[in-house]
Amino acid sequence: MEGIRKAARAYFDNQSDRKKKNARKAFKAMDKNGDGQISLPEYEDYLKKKKATDFVHTSIFRALDKNANESLDFGEAIVLFYLMQSGRALICKSCNIFLAGAYFSCSQCFFNDSVSTYEICCACYGGDNFTHHDGAIFCDHYTLLRQSRSAIQAAPPTRVIH
Repeated sequence: MEGIRKAARAYFDNQSDRKKKNARKAFKAMDKNGDGQISLPEYEDYLKKKKATDFVHTSIFRALDKNANESLDFGEAIVLFYLMQSGRALICKSCNIFLAGAYFSCSQCFFNDSVSTYEICCACYGGDNFTHHDGAIFCDHYTLLRQSRSAIQAAPPTRVIH
């Protein structure tokens, strides 16, 4: 989770002043009682209102809560904003926990038009604790990124006609 926190901080630090102001405004909107902390009910209510239900998951909230005080301060909340912008909030399809570190995806689902890309945590993959289609080939997310790059580089160049 520390890698995600560092990426979120770098992402936030490199945003425009307007976007930083919008993040603070969103934090205040989430903090219904104005105590400077986001409780789990405030977190869930805000995300449901924003129709961001993929993020309404207790394991995501717990992962965001770095100091385990059952609330999020602004520094913890910017990680949520980063996850929302990046689409990174993935849940293991087998054990239903937030994938805060390395994980595996079904490459066929990832590269096809599947609704789900079927991600699973390392423990479920290593322990063969999942059920997916026959012949599924799983790759970690770095390998999928490299495969995507290779596929793009192998594609014929697009010709622009003037």
